[in-house]
Amino acid sequence: MEEIMKKYMKVGIVHFMAFPSTINGEGPIVETIEKIAEDDYFDAIEISWIKDPKKRQKVKSILDVSKLKTTYVAHPRLLSKNLNINDTNEEKRMEALDTLKKGIDEANEVGAENFAFLSGNYDENNIDLAFKALLNSTKELCSYAKQNGSLNIILEIFDHKVDKKSLIGPTDLALKLAEEVEKEYKNFGLIVDLSHIPLIGESIHESILPIKKYIKQIHIGNAVVKGPSYEAYGDNHPRFGFPYSENDIDEVAEFLKLLIEIDYLNPLDQPVVSFEVKPWKNEKPELVIANAKRTLNQAWTKI
Repeated sequence: MEEIMKKYMKVGIVHFMAFPSTINGEGPIVETIEKIAEDDYFDAIEISWIKDPKKRQKVKSILDVSKLKTTYVAHPRLLSKNLNINDTNEEKRMEALDTLKKGIDEANEVGAENFAFLSGNYDENNIDLAFKALLNSTKELCSYAKQNGSLNIILEIFDHKVDKKSLIGPTDLALKLAEEVEKEYKNFGLIVDLSHIPLIGESIHESILPIKKYIKQIHIGNAVVKGPSYEAYGDNHPRFGFPYSENDIDEVAEFLKLLIEIDYLNPLDQPVVSFEVKPWKNEKPELVIANAKRTLNQAWTKI
């Protein structure tokens, strides 16, 4: 495409995946966020919990000065504690809900615009009960966010049967959830991740078209799905072009083309498209990020 890419999107990155040493809410969080903020390729950043209040204030200052749009991603809060927001045990569901509400407070503290979370595991025999629990939790999060600021609540769609084994999940369930939440709340949406689509076993059209009106954010990444014996199998977000993986320049180009066709990527709104890539083993984060930038640049020329 001859038009400038930044005319159609704001490019972001999931910070704690690119720098996995920060995923537990500790480590070189300030230094690595500052590194991203200094790179004007990026217009947005997705961060997670920051346990030290002083570091949170430093990060807020970096975000304010750099003008980065910010999404707070609560996945590490849930996964590190093995919490499930659609747990059919009410006490455990409330524990998960409580940590997400604390995450909303942190998101407001650093000036984030969006708050992202993921659904949890489910029992095939009780999937309807799990869905009801997720619906209740999502509505409570939307209500809490509305009462305590202006955050949008967005749920990221994950694999249903391979790795994370999240309830949401297949696009039909994502659509059902969004339609139900929309009846009461307008501050809800969905994140579609290119790396999760092959894990779900859907095509990009099957994953995008039914829920296009509810998509609030996009992730682009890669996955290995050929089998457990292959390196980086599952939800590991390896660099683009990783051996035996699913996504590289052509797949990213096809994905972006569809997003333009449905008017998600457009010059008037410029939504966020974030890299979600993770170094594999001893790979250097900066090289993986450079790989992602080059992949996106080259994909854009193919649209």
